[in-house]
Amino acid sequence: MPISPRATRKPTPRLRAAPRIPFSRGMHVSFNLAADLDTALKSAASTAGLADAAAFTPEVRTADPRHGDFQSNGVLGYAKSRKLNPRATADQLVAALPADVRARYDITIAGPGFINFTLKPAALAAWLHTYSTADALRAGAAALHAGQTWVVDYSSPNTAKQMHVGHLRSAVIGEAICRLLAFTGARVIRDNHLGDWGTQFGKLIYGYKRWANPAALESEAIEELERLYKLGNDATPDGSPELDEARRELVKLQSGDPENVALWQTFSDVSLAAFQQIYDRLGIRFDHNLGESFYNDKVGRVYRELAETKIAEDSNGALVVFHDEHPRFNRNAERPNPFMVRKADGASGYASTDLATALHRTEHFQADGIVVVTDFRQADHFEQLFLTVRKWFAAKGYRVPDLHHVTFGAVTGEDGKALKTRSGDVIKLKALLDEAVDRAYTLVTEKSPDIPEAERREISRIVGIGAVQYADLSQNRSSNYVFSWDKMLALDGNTAPYLLYAVARIHSIFRKAGVTPGDTTAESAATPPETPEEIVLARKLTKFPDGIRLANESLRPHYLGLYLFELASDYSSFNNADKVLVDDAPVRARRLLLCARTLLTLETGLQLLGLRTLTRM
Repeated sequence: MPISPRATRKPTPRLRAAPRIPFSRGMHVSFNLAADLDTALKSAASTAGLADAAAFTPEVRTADPRHGDFQSNGVLGYAKSRKLNPRATADQLVAALPADVRARYDITIAGPGFINFTLKPAALAAWLHTYSTADALRAGAAALHAGQTWVVDYSSPNTAKQMHVGHLRSAVIGEAICRLLAFTGARVIRDNHLGDWGTQFGKLIYGYKRWANPAALESEAIEELERLYKLGNDATPDGSPELDEARRELVKLQSGDPENVALWQTFSDVSLAAFQQIYDRLGIRFDHNLGESFYNDKVGRVYRELAETKIAEDSNGALVVFHDEHPRFNRNAERPNPFMVRKADGASGYASTDLATALHRTEHFQADGIVVVTDFRQADHFEQLFLTVRKWFAAKGYRVPDLHHVTFGAVTGEDGKALKTRSGDVIKLKALLDEAVDRAYTLVTEKSPDIPEAERREISRIVGIGAVQYADLSQNRSSNYVFSWDKMLALDGNTAPYLLYAVARIHSIFRKAGVTPGDTTAESAATPPETPEEIVLARKLTKFPDGIRLANESLRPHYLGLYLFELASDYSSFNNADKVLVDDAPVRARRLLLCARTLLTLETGLQLLGLRTLTRM
């Protein structure tokens, strides 16, 4: 299933007398090379006797590849603020660096004190040898969140309704964030905060008791519940006796009436079963499905403590919080927008249950961090929620976790409008995934008709679902993105099919070689990278920690996606320039090693984004 005609191979550029240098297995290399350099430079500042050395900040970052692997930019600001010569200060720092750092890097000073570090081939080889398994990569990354507990709240559909395309982004972004946090050492608790309480259930019970179709409930339960809710909603207009009846059904539910509680439980069970079918297709699992109903009996403490601490106040019978320090939420704003903790009629709302949820996650799960993944339209609600939580917890002496609202833009059609069916209805997520698999099957059959049908079906499932997931995850989540079948299923560009094909192509090399990827025997004779393409690929492999770090720190999975795309592109250049299965044993060994580490990194990264991978396409 080729992406493009194979480029003509270039001769392998090697010096005739180039020595065969084995891997330096004793060379120490850290997983996060940038962090290691940061520590080394801080130590060097002290060793060099720089004035106020403790205040020196190296500012190590990934460099433009033309200048090296890493660059330290901290000298300029440090030296200027102390009226020192930046270039001379950089010279002092470099001279004071430990011998092992100088052994690993070619170090140059550019301009007014920028320090550039380029990994030597032996150091590249040592890193590739050290981080040779998924466990080694995970152990190296684990320092970022080791010992922490994070609760991630994502997907969160309403029960008794089918999931639609609007639920896609929260589900796939949230799952990727969970996997990234877990990979970097966190204990992750996945919580599906279902919309399973509220006024809609009075109308649903009203409709159920009048028009339920037992046969439909057996065969297509959630579709039947949607139909019954629509009938109930249409039959209960404002001011009608029927609406009063629906409200009485809700009161009976909230009062614990056995019949209505049993119906509500059935609605929940049916909904969860339908949701799980979607989640299984996306590779998503939840530890908890604690919906709004779970917190119904926990809001009393919220009201009491917010009133006791005077964080909340009475406003025409309602309990509200004004954030007077905030330009948009203070009581004197042009449009005052208080945080409604309890309504004037005594009813709870989203604010009530969300506050109770934050407290439960902090106390019960001992969360160090809480991430809530919703669309951008809820930004004001969660900003006020987190402001209130921080004030409340601080006033009561509770531990305050890191609170993150992960927002995302809309999915639109190619016309820039909300994605809908031709008839104008919202696209059901099940139908969207079905179409993705069908389109992928057509593509796979066109490209690889010789593959047995059962295998083509399985390939199509992985490619189709992966294409939908990756089309979302490859975008900056803050932006809207255009849903285009042609783009997401393309075999070139930053797409799932391109990345999955890169994985399958590497597997094919190992099949031809008759060895298993990562086989230490096959790699034992490997020498450090020599050709330009080998070195570029090796350098890119050592940047995997940067992709992980950026995606974690910003909770933006697209940083990892971009890294994987760049890695696959560098691998393609390497594979087109340097034949892997050559007779020269050391050259063959090092190229197999580069293939194995590229495969390991691509598969690890794609799995962190929630995609399954393939051994052939």
